Amino acid sequence: MASKKGNLSINSENMFPIIKKWLYSDHDIFYREVISNACDAITKIRKMDMMGEYELPEGFKPRVDIILNDKEKTIKIVDNGIGMTAEEVEEYINQVAFSGATDFLNKYKDKANADQIIGHFGLGFYSTFMVAENVDIDTLSYKSDAASVHWTCDGGSDFEMSDGDKTEVGTTITLHLSEDCLEFCNEYKAREVIQKYCSFMPYEIYLSRENEEGTETIKASEKLESDTVIEEVHPEKKEGEEEEPELQYKIKRRPQLLNDTHPLWAKTPKDCTDEEYKEFYRKVFRDYKEPLFWIHLNMDYPFNLKGILYFPKINMEFESIEGTIKLYNNQVFIADNIKEVIPEYLMLLKGVIDCPDLPLNVSRSALQNDGFVKKISEYISKKVAEKLAGLCKTDKENYDKYWDDISPFIKYGCLRDDKFCEKMTDYILFKNLDGKYLTTPEALQINKEAEEEAAEEEAVDENGNKVEAEVVDDAKTDSADSKADDKEEDKEPRTIYYVTDEQQQSQYINMFKAQKMDAFIMNHNIDVPFMEQLERKNEGIKFLRIDADLTDSFKSKTSKKAAKELEEQEKGLAEKIKKALKNDKLTVKLEKLKDKKVSSMLTVSEESRRMAEMMKMYAMNGMSMGDFGNEGQTLILNANHPLVQYVLENEDGANTRMICEQLYDLARIQNAPLEGEAMSKFVMRSNDIMMLLAK
Repeated sequence: MASKKGNLSINSENMFPIIKKWLYSDHDIFYREVISNACDAITKIRKMDMMGEYELPEGFKPRVDIILNDKEKTIKIVDNGIGMTAEEVEEYINQVAFSGATDFLNKYKDKANADQIIGHFGLGFYSTFMVAENVDIDTLSYKSDAASVHWTCDGGSDFEMSDGDKTEVGTTITLHLSEDCLEFCNEYKAREVIQKYCSFMPYEIYLSRENEEGTETIKASEKLESDTVIEEVHPEKKEGEEEEPELQYKIKRRPQLLNDTHPLWAKTPKDCTDEEYKEFYRKVFRDYKEPLFWIHLNMDYPFNLKGILYFPKINMEFESIEGTIKLYNNQVFIADNIKEVIPEYLMLLKGVIDCPDLPLNVSRSALQNDGFVKKISEYISKKVAEKLAGLCKTDKENYDKYWDDISPFIKYGCLRDDKFCEKMTDYILFKNLDGKYLTTPEALQINKEAEEEAAEEEAVDENGNKVEAEVVDDAKTDSADSKADDKEEDKEPRTIYYVTDEQQQSQYINMFKAQKMDAFIMNHNIDVPFMEQLERKNEGIKFLRIDADLTDSFKSKTSKKAAKELEEQEKGLAEKIKKALKNDKLTVKLEKLKDKKVSSMLTVSEESRRMAEMMKMYAMNGMSMGDFGNEGQTLILNANHPLVQYVLENEDGANTRMICEQLYDLARIQNAPLEGEAMSKFVMRSNDIMMLLAK
């Protein structure tokens, strides 16, 4: 072929905005692009062999070689694929953005499987000019009458193409690196980048060094048949040694295999063992803590998607959780955590997803935003929900064990995705005060029996004597009437009581246990918004912290007469308490509690507490809360306790004010820690009370 010079034909419609240095955001991505092209070339020649249009040589082993030469400042990418004729070089290289993959698929669309062809845009080759000041191509087509072609370009619009001297079918691309990109011919950097992008490409990728430094000395017993011996080395016998030292060889270093051509996700789940899943996890994510469990995605219709999602141990604060989901296209790494494909809440997991059908943009580092991508995201979410629901149904014991680790992820998913929340509501677990895990339906029924028993208790008078049913407080009658209509009862929300601090709220917990009632531990940052979400989505669910209200289960049933007397006493007592505490806004109630050891309690309405939590967030940003934190408080005094009786009987007693203050602080300290001056006063007052007892 006669030597030829000319100008690259730029297809401005496809190429104009994306050229040379601006083609990709990361310069190291050129490795991915040229190796992808090499794999495509191998795929094409194998297809030609399958279709009978070419016969591969005996013993053909598809492979890509990356050969570094730090002295010459070059990188060679060698493949034994389909190669190119002069006409194809003219068409695919000189006419920028004309994709050889697209042309091949169009020509053989009835015979070839498009999913195995990686390239689509015809631009990947030009990524080499981001790091090279000059690029050479030496190629020989599989066609019997084809001649070898040599092509070279300095990164401008000029190229030179002539006859080449390549004798084996395939292509060699030689990059003459720019001075500011020499790191890419460093062996360690090259290995790092190639393994990042190409660890699971479909054909073996080998890394080697071309110059003399790529040699090593090994013992004769370690030599392999494939080793290229440069010279023999005869170590000298050391003094005291009886035997002659083993012969050694100085050999050219064997190329290193950098990838796994059969990744675990490409296999069917039934062919994978638990140990293989764990080993894959350790290898890919460098995490040597075993994952809790995993989901193997394997779908062929309506789109092709495979992958493995791992649930790692994430028992930590939600803000510090960070997962990694690697996205692949035909075993070619695209990016980590692409939000268009992977629902945000799944970013807490670790895993890989390979979807050849993804509509990638020109740089393959982002996705075109269309309905198809959304469907993939919804499918992944659906499969995760199905896996979790199935695990809860069929392996509840292990599901319980995993719950503390996976609950932040599930709760966050419920907040971010209504469909996921709907699927997961019945499989959310609540850990009760004894450490037992109950599902949402079970949690809703847990206190029903205790409440019904409390409603059926017989009333007593002020002396503890039973009274006739007809004089029982109206609340019991109302309760009986409500049971007459099952439909109306079904409409009533069921309450799930919860605890945020087992030590701080221990008195309330003891009262619950005494009445055979239960509550659930909800002490994670995400729990408050999660509870609100469940309440909004489910009319029959209501969450209350155990100190949000005083249920009838804790009160002694009294006659109407006793209840009226208690109401009269409450009015006078409230005035005393408010005066002693100098707090007119405080709500005070007098109740006869079953537990006579409890003197006082402080309840804060659920709505006020949640609003206070929100206001604290604003306060962290410099906004003033004013007195908002004290809204919704109710001081409950136990008429059956001696201290409360003392206050009732001694309106102007010498110690009445001190007792009132102590009752209030005792109630507060069970609800939340006392701070600053309030704590100091409480300690001093406690000392004064003990001094009175010592006299």
